[in-house]
Amino acid sequence: MRIISVDMQRDFSTSGGACFQVRPCVDFIQKILVPHCRKQGIQLAEIVSDYRQPRPGAPFAHCVPGTPGYESDLPVDIKHAQSWVKCMHSPVWVREHGGMAAKSPGKPYADAKGFTNWLATVVGPPRETNSIVLIGLTLDCCVLCTAQELFFRGYRVEFLMEAVDTFTGSQEEKQSLFNVPLANWGQTLSWQELRKRTTR
Repeated sequence: MRIISVDMQRDFSTSGGACFQVRPCVDFIQKILVPHCRKQGIQLAEIVSDYRQPRPGAPFAHCVPGTPGYESDLPVDIKHAQSWVKCMHSPVWVREHGGMAAKSPGKPYADAKGFTNWLATVVGPPRETNSIVLIGLTLDCCVLCTAQELFFRGYRVEFLMEAVDTFTGSQEEKQSLFNVPLANWGQTLSWQELRKRTTR
């Protein structure tokens, strides 16, 4: 089992961020999951976003490299050194100079092979991975798109219930999404079950 965090960046997770909403999963990740991972020696893989312009369908830039909003809210000591930087909702979409503050971003393009290779390096190929547990933001957008891409590559996907939230932070919306459409791409996993699996 491996854990992948999606878009735990300060523009989403911190008060004053461009896309901030109160989302209970942020406190859970920071105060419960992170200490557990540190204690058990669990390393997280991370997908982050570079949402500079140009970006089709996006009215404004956020998660801009070199600004506080781009920074991850996960501590460095529990993360794999090689993060994946996407530029659209799906992790397959990237850009030249993604994540590089000192360079102008290129236009979005699909790099399915690059994402597959990153997964093989950081997580392992599907045949060697029991499951991938997704955490982060947001359940109705980037976490969902990531789950779809993982499913299509043959991975077993699980959503850690306490560690994901929707854009609005609505818990009613979250529970509804777990039934449709998320059940098409993965299964829900409780904190109690994750802790049981990962405690030595």
